[in-house]
Amino acid sequence: MSDKPINRREFLKIAAVGTATYAGLRVARRVAASSPKGSSPHSWAMVIDQSKCTGCGYCTLACRAHNDVPPEISWNRVIEVGKVGDRPVFLARPCMHCDNAPCVEVCMVKASYQRPDGIIMMDYDRCIGCRYCEVACPYGGRAFNWEAFTGPNPAVPTWGQPEVPRRPRGVVEKCSFCYQRIDRGLAMGLTPGVDEEATPACVVACQVGARIFGDLNDEESNVSQALKSNPYYQLRADLGTIPHVYYLPAREEVEA
Repeated sequence: MSDKPINRREFLKIAAVGTATYAGLRVARRVAASSPKGSSPHSWAMVIDQSKCTGCGYCTLACRAHNDVPPEISWNRVIEVGKVGDRPVFLARPCMHCDNAPCVEVCMVKASYQRPDGIIMMDYDRCIGCRYCEVACPYGGRAFNWEAFTGPNPAVPTWGQPEVPRRPRGVVEKCSFCYQRIDRGLAMGLTPGVDEEATPACVVACQVGARIFGDLNDEESNVSQALKSNPYYQLRADLGTIPHVYYLPAREEVEA
């Protein structure tokens, strides 16, 4: 399951990066995690391996179920962006949870804010529906709630049970890295990215291991290790947003 494919020109506009591109990607020896803000020792990040992603859309469905997202909204989109050899390549696009988040900067009522661990959050009680944040986000990571979601959720119970309240009509909503699972897991002594109960639903739902989640401030975490040993890029890194979602690009398999 994926959204409508985009052409090469559109994809290149989205994926133009300063850190790395498909041509001339380099292996990073160490990922510089953002400095801990406030009182949190954590800096959460997600790695998406495009070599493994099949475009099945399980991540989107699990997100809709666990976060009670309306069927017409996708917090996590999966887009076909081209091919490597004969194999289609998909771009899964949740909120990037940027260190320098344009959505936070433009929000006049502080409904968009950054947690000490780097997660970009929404205070739905504060949101006035101006949609400035939606326009400011260069990744299309936000959606406006035009109508109240009152009916049954088609993704429930097959893909999970709702863990957060539904958002009201007239607010902008978005991916939150399943903060509720992270916070609950940490309180139980679990490790996000390792223990399923403490890990974002989209990561748990991925049956091919295309998603990795963990703490950039821990050099031994699975995300730190993945980025240390693989070429990677960030969407529109040239904008200076410093996204906390990293991509391992699809590569043609070379026969031995």
